[in-house]
Amino acid sequence: MSHNEWRSLLLAAVLVTLAACGAKVTQENFDKIKAGMTQEEVTALLGEPTESSGFSLGNLSGTSAVWKDRDGAIHIQFVNGKVLSKQFVKGRQEG
Repeated sequence: MSHNEWRSLLLAAVLVTLAACGAKVTQENFDKIKAGMTQEEVTALLGEPTESSGFSLGNLSGTSAVWKDRDGAIHIQFVNGKVLSKQFVKGRQEG
């Protein structure tokens, strides 16, 4: 293979990987998230959150994280690194 053929193959592989990563905010993935899952397990499923904020008070810590894309958003509240609550908000339909 020539240098240009390798480069084209690598670019195609990167684009396929990026396209696969873009479809994380789905009802199917939301349904896989269960109370008590660790933040690491959720991140492995959805990737890094679009937004997050946290607090710590003594032995208690909390994080609010959101994963967004054009189809909607998944909101998750973590307490001490585990899922406490979750919400799926479908994106607005353009019409």
